[in-house]
Amino acid sequence: MWLLIAFIAVPLIEITLFIQVGGAIGLGWTLAVVVLTAILGTWLVRSQGALALGQLRSSFNDLRDPTEPLVHGAMILFSGALLLTPGFFTDAVGFAFLVPRFRAAAYRAIRDRVKVQSFGTPGGMGPRPGPQRRGDPRGDVIDGDFHEIPEQPRQTKGPSGWTKD
Repeated sequence: MWLLIAFIAVPLIEITLFIQVGGAIGLGWTLAVVVLTAILGTWLVRSQGALALGQLRSSFNDLRDPTEPLVHGAMILFSGALLLTPGFFTDAVGFAFLVPRFRAAAYRAIRDRVKVQSFGTPGGMGPRPGPQRRGDPRGDVIDGDFHEIPEQPRQTKGPSGWTKD
């Protein structure tokens, strides 16, 4: 039901704002503002997206929970879609999602409403419960033997036939 209300309300808000702003500043300036916000929004989404991607990589490298950087990335992607949509209301909401404090507040609000019941890996893959080795808290070490194989010198066979020599 909320989605239906949004699909009806947002276009009505945008049409109203276009009429009001267009009447106040004129058609040319209204179109210029819409195009400029799309260009500025694209640049901001790109820079904020690069920062979010760096934070996501850092969380993976440090073996931290990547949930927050993933949510920030999703919000930045959503803001990009809103900023490319012509309109003043969608631009205002899109620019709001580009503000890190706003995203953090939205993340906390979403996190407080979502309850995770259980967590598992697809297909039952991954570390199994049971005794773990003392030196390896993840339990994913495989013992094995190896033998070094000396490198054989490469033999050249001549041209491949694809070139003229």
